[in-house]
Amino acid sequence: MSEHVLGVIGGSGVYDIEGLDGAEWTSVETPWGDPSDHVLCGVLDGLPVRFLPRHGRGHVQTPSSINYRANIDALKRLGCTDVLSVSACGSLKEELPPGRFVVVDQFIDRTVARERSFFGPGCVAHVSMAHPVSRWLGDRCEDALKELEIAYQRGGTYLVMEGPQFSTAAESALYRSWGCDVIGMTNMPEAKLAREAELRYATVAMVTDYDCWHPDHDHVDVAMVVKTLLDNADKARALVKRVAATLTGPTSPDDGCDEALENALITHPDKRDPAMTAKLDAVAGRVLGG
Repeated sequence: MSEHVLGVIGGSGVYDIEGLDGAEWTSVETPWGDPSDHVLCGVLDGLPVRFLPRHGRGHVQTPSSINYRANIDALKRLGCTDVLSVSACGSLKEELPPGRFVVVDQFIDRTVARERSFFGPGCVAHVSMAHPVSRWLGDRCEDALKELEIAYQRGGTYLVMEGPQFSTAAESALYRSWGCDVIGMTNMPEAKLAREAELRYATVAMVTDYDCWHPDHDHVDVAMVVKTLLDNADKARALVKRVAATLTGPTSPDDGCDEALENALITHPDKRDPAMTAKLDAVAGRVLGG
């Protein structure tokens, strides 16, 4: 069994964690282009951890300009087995006020302008996304939130919109009618790509606002979002540290995430494009013989 290596994708405030030994910003080259930033590599409570700023340090990437393929590929190349996404989001339910954390278990993808797959002409694959997150890793997140006494909800549907603009009131009402819990702009296609890369993936969404549906929050103000984000930063760091402490030792979860490509490749080996398969060396090398 391989050892756990935890990748963390989130805002810059998450990375200032006390006790991160040997911390070093590392450049990673990928065949999909440049990741959002260098990756901060270190050891936390005995566990190798790789921190990737989703928007880049200083928040230079929009939700749509993020190179999601390069980000996931980079984490895979650095040996990650598990990826924890810490994401700001808006609430679509009264019972999820700003400051509440949600351990997401479902997504609705409404993005339209992003590369959604590592695969394509020359090497086609179809992975299952029925259960888009690792329940095992979600359990670790829930245990950590309980121990830290952070208010949270286990389970919820995250509506991923394109952005960068916030929702119209009509859109917000529509998504509420669908039963969605939270809304954000970044976790798709991130979750799909993590599945294709056979990484266990979990999202902990941090509510920053009520979106524009709420009568007392008829517009989303960036200053309000940033203030809540800063208030949650300590909690997010504590969460990452606690989750890391639970992942030491050999990997053992049987949730199928690390074998997502087992029966997903459709293109006959004789018909696979060598240039395409070369680009897939990190994410799909296990099944391509790389």
